Amino acid sequence: MDIRLHDLGEGMHEAEIVRILVAVGDEVATNEAVLEVQTDKMIAELTAPKGGTVTEICVAEGDEVSVGDLLVKVDSGQEEAPEQEHKTQEQSEVKTEQPSKEMKRDTSIPKRVLATPYTRRLARERNIDIEQMIPKDPSGRITEEDVLQYDETSVEQVSEQTTSIASPPALEKEERVNVIPFKGIRKATAKQMVRSLYTIPHVTHFEEIEMSALFELRHELKEEGHSIRLTSFIYKAVTIALKKFPIFNATLDEEAEQIILYDVYHLGLATNTEAGLIVPVLPNVDEMTLQQLDQEVAHLTERALNGQLELHEMKGSTFTISNVGPLGSTGATPIINYPETGLLALHQIRKRPIVNAQDEIVVGQVMNVSLSYDHRLIDGATGIAFTNELKRLLENPKLLMLEMI
Repeated sequence: MDIRLHDLGEGMHEAEIVRILVAVGDEVATNEAVLEVQTDKMIAELTAPKGGTVTEICVAEGDEVSVGDLLVKVDSGQEEAPEQEHKTQEQSEVKTEQPSKEMKRDTSIPKRVLATPYTRRLARERNIDIEQMIPKDPSGRITEEDVLQYDETSVEQVSEQTTSIASPPALEKEERVNVIPFKGIRKATAKQMVRSLYTIPHVTHFEEIEMSALFELRHELKEEGHSIRLTSFIYKAVTIALKKFPIFNATLDEEAEQIILYDVYHLGLATNTEAGLIVPVLPNVDEMTLQQLDQEVAHLTERALNGQLELHEMKGSTFTISNVGPLGSTGATPIINYPETGLLALHQIRKRPIVNAQDEIVVGQVMNVSLSYDHRLIDGATGIAFTNELKRLLENPKLLMLEMI
């Protein structure tokens, strides 16, 4: 049985082999994905119309192929004329992509559920047979949320079975292990992180920012009776950078195929608490003075640490900042707070030798930052430009003060 590139529709006659999902000798089931191909408009999976053994892979990842090109050979154990075999494959694909009420049920080829390539890949990585799942969406499509919920249910069922039949009766559970409940904030955070990591292609850019001038400005203000936290200056600088690069203050609506740029600036402040990581939201940062911002940060952080935040105070962020410097961090690849497009991590400020404008080696106050961003919307040059703007403002804080006027 030959698997060839069929007509993908929308006038697409050529494709690139993105990923080969099988190897020679593998057993494949009917309608199991064997290849992923990419056209100018989409990524699609090609499936085996019948089960069998993979005998030959005729392409490599990165190859450009055209409609009709031979991709994979599968020995189904049955003799079939090449012309009839090709029709069978096309018929299988038509049933998959364009189900019709008038079609008669073909019991020889099981109907394949509707799902995007990403959702199918997510199911494969979790060892879930997506064909056995029952869709909740009225359209009959299996969604990403269906897979994640199915996986969670399966884990809980396995856990219950293991607890009931595998625990030795001679030993008390408390004597063997310590159990920490996985629920509440920790469980909600875990779900959010999994969704973000499986949905957004992350890229992280690192930068060093020399903070000595900002330390001096902060000291001058303090002598004049204005005590401002260092992070408050940084949050203001981030807001100014977001205005110049609005793609970082945005979200991607995949269903509507739109990028939504926000005209409001609500900063999520990732905060480490005894209950776990939470993200209180500081709204309308662009409308606050530096002193107002400093006071709101103090108030919000205190409420977060004391577990006093209300639900509305943890919703609606458009960009998130994680200040891990107090913990001693020098670098990280932070996970974006879905569905935002970027997250900035601030690391520990350390004294290091630097070269000043006069080519002298002096001691400087240097902070590392890590910027993770959604590579579907933001390219490397834009990511670098964003941190360059942040660096310009923080290394020349008088410019920062002028931008705030």
